[in-house]
Formats: sequence, structure tokens, C-alpha cells
Amino acid sequence: MPIPASLIDPPTGYTDWLADLKARIHTAQQRAALAVNRELVLLYWQIGRDILNRQAEQGWGAKVIERLSHDLRNAFPEMKGFSPRNLKYMRAFAEAWLDSEFVQGVLAQLPWYHQLALLDKLDTEDARRWYAAKAIEHNWSRNVLVIQIETRLRERTGAAVTNFAKQLPRPHSDLARESLKDPYRLDFLGLGEDAEERSIESAIDRHITRFLIELGAGFAYVGRQVHVEVGGDDFFIDLLFYHLKLRCYVVVELKAGAFKPEHAGQLSFYLSAVDAQIKHPDDNPTIGLLLCKSQNRVVAEYALRDSNKPIGVAEYQLLAALPAELQTSLPSIEQIERELGDLP
Repeated sequence: MPIPASLIDPPTGYTDWLADLKARIHTAQQRAALAVNRELVLLYWQIGRDILNRQAEQGWGAKVIERLSHDLRNAFPEMKGFSPRNLKYMRAFAEAWLDSEFVQGVLAQLPWYHQLALLDKLDTEDARRWYAAKAIEHNWSRNVLVIQIETRLRERTGAAVTNFAKQLPRPHSDLARESLKDPYRLDFLGLGEDAEERSIESAIDRHITRFLIELGAGFAYVGRQVHVEVGGDDFFIDLLFYHLKLRCYVVVELKAGAFKPEHAGQLSFYLSAVDAQIKHPDDNPTIGLLLCKSQNRVVAEYALRDSNKPIGVAEYQLLAALPAELQTSLPSIEQIERELGDLP
């Protein structure tokens, strides 16, 4: 639609005002969407709780769900989400979460499809609470949430061998330790088990967005084969990142083989170079991460024991089969939408 001639030259300050209005409208739309989602999740939990209570107290059988679905659809034809399958999810949702305050205060922040992933993928309340909190903290999409569950993020978080407790002050050391994991799943790179270091580096560079997701929240990519000059000699850091929460650089070195103690010495050298040449005075000390094809944890612990630089050692996996119990437990979004048929 062409702009009328009278509107081509807006008055002074109009452009800034329009940008501000757009931002406020966008914020209001987001708040409205969150409010709708909150009410939907709470409604589903209440319906599920009612079904559970009436089945327990009055002995209603499973067929009542088919009848309820039929009657609710007739009573509210404009509303979606009352299919028999979704009503069964509501019952499972209420059965899994007995704490109404937690549902209202925490879970209501997550969309319904996230709730289905937590129900179908996880067996314990502790695990569901952990992943729900992380999904809210990092604003994960449903697909990212599923990836993190399938790759066992909870079990891997903070599992790398490190000397952070000795080399970094608390609570900085705790946050640094929780920022690393073991092992790192790199199957998305599409490489075979015998891939060389440069091939892995190149693949990471091509799939940097996916690698950043695997690294976790807070990592920002600085570069690959970052050059530093020391005493007239040239050296190249495999991968360099900056961690926004830790406020420090993170040097990542790849080793296409088993961990060896001398690897820690090489990485320590790179950390010193980054601290001296790249690090800002206000930044925290640079930390290092050695990604190896395999490691003997005892050897790694000994190698880091007397190092004066904060270093972590973890394995990477180029080929990782999905655990059997996770392979078929959760349908795809398309399958859910097709079977529910009427979710908003």
C-alpha cells in the first residue's frame, strides 16, 4: 500500500515515538499470550484433578473420558483441546503434579506441549522439576527441551573433571563447574568415529548454532584457530568462546584421541596467552576445556591437581545412539497435533 504524499515526511520525534509504541505493543502481545497460556495450563490441571478425584471417589471407569470429550466439544465447539487423548494427558498431568502452588508458580510458565514432553520423557518428579526450571530459565522451545532430555543433559551437567574448586573462588567456581558437562554429544556434526581434529573443528564451525546449544546457555562464539603470538612464535587456539555469565573467555581444545597429561600443559599455555593478550582487565580468569575422544578420569584428575590454571576435561561423542527407553516414548509434534486434532 503506497504512503500518501502527506505522510512521507513525519514530524520531528515521530520515528522514535513509533518505535517505542511498537515495542510496547509487542510486549503487551507477549504478556497476553503468557496469560492465556497460564490460564490454559491451570484449567487443564484442574480438569485432570477433577477426573482423578471422581474416578477415585465414585468409581468412574475410563469410558467417562470419551463421554466427557463428546459433551465438552458439543458445549464449547469454539474451544480446542478436549479430545480424549488430551483429556488423558490432563489426568496424567494432575497425577504427576500434586503441588498446586508449583503448578501455578512454575509450570504455568511453560506451554502445554512442553508439559507433554516432561510427562512422556521423564519418570521422576525431580527430573521433571529440573528440566522445567531449565526450560524456563533458558527459554527453550519444545524441540530444544526434548533434545536436552534425550541427550541426558541433567546427568551430564557438571560432570567434567575440573580443578575449578581449587583455582577459582566460590561461587564463581560452582557456576563454572555447572557450565561444563561430560560427555559432549557431537553426533549432529555428521562425522565418523575416526574424524581428525581439523575435521571436527570445521564441522563445529559449520554447525556453530547447534554446538552453542550443546555447550549451554551463556557461551558466545569468538572464533576458530585464533592467532596468538608469543615470543615471536605463532600459535593457534582451536576454538575460543566468551561466557556471558562467567564473564570470562573459554578456550576449547580438541584432541582426537585419549587424554594425555601433556594436553593440560598445552592448554595452560593458551590460557596464559589469552589472559595476557585478549582478556580485558575486568574479565575473570580465562578457563579451558579439553575435549577428548576418551579419558581416564583418574589420570585427568592427577594432571589437573597441580595446574595453576582453571581447566576442565571432558569426552566428546561423535556417534550417540538414543537410549532405548527414549526412542519411542514421545511422539512428534505433528503426531500429537494429528491425534489431538483440536489443540490451539
